[in-house]
Amino acid sequence: MKTPSYWMSENLISSILKPLGYIYAYATNLRLSIKHPRKVCRPVICIGNITAGGTGKTPVAVSFAKLLQQMGKNPFFVSRGYGGKLKGVMVDKSRHSAAEVGDEPLLLSRQAPVIVNPDRFSGAQKALQSGAEIIIMDDGFQNPGLHKDLSFLVFDGGVGIGNGLCIPAGPLRESLASGLKRAQAVIILGEDKHNLATQIKGLPIFRGSVVAKKPETNNNDVIAFAGIGRPEKFYTSLREHGINLLKTVDFPDHHQYTMSELKKLIDEAQKKNAVLFTTAKDFVKIPTQIQRHFHVLEIEISWENEESLKTFITQNI
Repeated sequence: MKTPSYWMSENLISSILKPLGYIYAYATNLRLSIKHPRKVCRPVICIGNITAGGTGKTPVAVSFAKLLQQMGKNPFFVSRGYGGKLKGVMVDKSRHSAAEVGDEPLLLSRQAPVIVNPDRFSGAQKALQSGAEIIIMDDGFQNPGLHKDLSFLVFDGGVGIGNGLCIPAGPLRESLASGLKRAQAVIILGEDKHNLATQIKGLPIFRGSVVAKKPETNNNDVIAFAGIGRPEKFYTSLREHGINLLKTVDFPDHHQYTMSELKKLIDEAQKKNAVLFTTAKDFVKIPTQIQRHFHVLEIEISWENEESLKTFITQNI
């Protein structure tokens, strides 16, 4: 789904939907309270959020894996594999497709091994059997199946918590207060335009930014497309690198591309003498035989104080 515009402020639509938001929040809290998470014998770090839509959670998870590897650790990701049909498997990016294991696990597997299983506890056990020293949960903050030793809540500083209401009236999966009670730290990416830091009491806040690497192309005329929560961030990054966007095409988050959709994009780019750009998350869903027609805007997290973050992780796992 694309993030609804009415999630950013209180308005007629959000007011009508507010009672359903209360029910959603109650159901989330009930589910968390009645199930007791099971603990494994290695540390579990959860990179989560309390808002729907793209907060930058996956690139943060990738960055954490890099930091842990720099510290000599062997991290594994455990993911539910949203959009995939397989479970209980280790992702093999040379063999598995996004339709089988999900797009995010394929993206994560470029950095560290990934176990896909909606049952996070079973996934963690398989990761440990495969040699994991530390488990990183990409998402799963509202999943009560696996005990988390260290939970980070990731927020997009440009969006904050929107109108502060729960789905479907707003972007929240649970209230801010409820989420902060179960977290050990907060990550704010980008400028904190909504003064979110002032609403967070008693938890350390780590700041970073999503940095797009310079696009590798000799042609600045581009058609860009994406199937992510907030595609406008992707388009803005391209423009900031001097790219001339002839056209942008939005698809739903986690969209599985058909060959006809991709060929249509290729044909249009050829007619306009343009190049095609997409995100790394979308690129892994493109069949290998036609990937040569597409360029990727690679991103990474730049931390304001990386050493402080490393120290905090080391002291809490």
